[in-house]
Amino acid sequence: MTTGTDHWLSWGDALRVLFVSSEVAPFAKTGGLADVSAALPAALARAGIDARICMPRYGSIPIPAPSSLVRESGGEIVETSLGDVTVWMVDHPGYFDRPGLYGEGGRDYEDNLERFAFFCRAALAWCRQSGWIPDVVHCNDWQTALIPVYLKIAHCGDPDLRDVASLLTVHNLAYQGVFPAERFSATGLPPELFSSAALEFWGKVNLLKGGLVFADLLSTVSPTYAREIQTPEFGCGLDGVLRERAHDLYGILNGADYTVWDPWVDELIPARYSAADLSGKAVCKAELQREFGLDPAPEAPLLGVVSRLTDQKGLDLIAACLDRIVAAGAQFVLLGTGDPKYQDLFRNAARSHPGSVGVRIGFDERLAHWIEAGADIFLMPSRYEPSGLNQLYSLRYGTVPVVRRTGGLADSITDATPDAIERGEATGFVFVDYTADALWTAIERALAAHRDPEIWSRLVQAGMAADFSWDRAAAGYVELYRKAVERRRAGRDFGDRGYGG
Repeated sequence: MTTGTDHWLSWGDALRVLFVSSEVAPFAKTGGLADVSAALPAALARAGIDARICMPRYGSIPIPAPSSLVRESGGEIVETSLGDVTVWMVDHPGYFDRPGLYGEGGRDYEDNLERFAFFCRAALAWCRQSGWIPDVVHCNDWQTALIPVYLKIAHCGDPDLRDVASLLTVHNLAYQGVFPAERFSATGLPPELFSSAALEFWGKVNLLKGGLVFADLLSTVSPTYAREIQTPEFGCGLDGVLRERAHDLYGILNGADYTVWDPWVDELIPARYSAADLSGKAVCKAELQREFGLDPAPEAPLLGVVSRLTDQKGLDLIAACLDRIVAAGAQFVLLGTGDPKYQDLFRNAARSHPGSVGVRIGFDERLAHWIEAGADIFLMPSRYEPSGLNQLYSLRYGTVPVVRRTGGLADSITDATPDAIERGEATGFVFVDYTADALWTAIERALAAHRDPEIWSRLVQAGMAADFSWDRAAAGYVELYRKAVERRRAGRDFGDRGYGG
């Protein structure tokens, strides 16, 4: 087995990255994290990085033949692949063989702290046992945030893992993994780490905070969100921690996986099309109208939403505008699941506007693709949006986004001002104030543009030509990995001073 020093000297073009995530599409998915966790490692592999994925083996995932046992962690590793990328799944039926990933019936599992602390320990144990020692562990959100802590504390004297660097990516700061103080011992960490300088947060255990303090580098999923989360408005109580580490925090906009989300290759939509020939989009619109029971009206602007039904997503603004959308002669479809109040609200709206409003409560990958392909306009009026993926998908499908200027939406959509349209740079309609009136003004602008074929064509063509590929984003992450390795090496040379990097 390589020693820590020899291992560090080996890194170069053949950088080794263990990408650890609680969900990876298509194996397990509740949101955009799963899409990122599949697409980014694939892009890294294309760039010559030895990237491997580690995730839990949930009950919904068939069990491949076991590759080995993680004996010191009491679980089993099963190995499979995703394209050219090796996937290691931590299999522990007591923790992960359940109907949900994090909970069910609207309630989190009571033992989520124990479940994901075990997952983090097992991932590192497998690296030691297998002999495949990464240069960097790329952690994602609170479920994996204990890994940087374990590397700095539990493995600081381990010749195999002491030089392994860590990068923690925050996909949504609102989800932090907060648990009662009396559960801290389940982390297996020394009691002194339950302090304001480490994992303690208002008298509770905060796993994400631990990762933010101890990771060598931090990133989030857009440059604007990286700035926003350092403010009290968007910092979710951790803005002070993030300001302290501002020089270690980077924002890289998520990419779109064009092997999956491109109307020219998409096998899920009724008809394929391209920027050169949009006739298939009209077919997709007609089929979408039929699927949702809308009136067959090819000229009516069709507005679509695919979203988790939470306060974050601006659904209160959309609901406040629905009557005006219908009165303007437009149609509306929504696909999503989440907060019961929004599920009931939009079901009632569909009953109130038959033929004009269609709603499907649930998760349906096929319908998500149908909405991207069949809608004319896509609504994302988020209160905050760390990166966003659907606006990127919408651009490629020629579906013009209406977005609020926040997070990744601000970084990816160029507002359709007259000058921007004339230059061929406009890709959508952007508003600022979080009010229903501001959203409606943006929708009105979009509806007016839809009535002008020349302007609409410019918007559609500019969006479809935009490049937000994962290869672009992967290059940014490779640079961060190299910085993280250098940072870790410097820490080993000069001694880690206090907590964190």
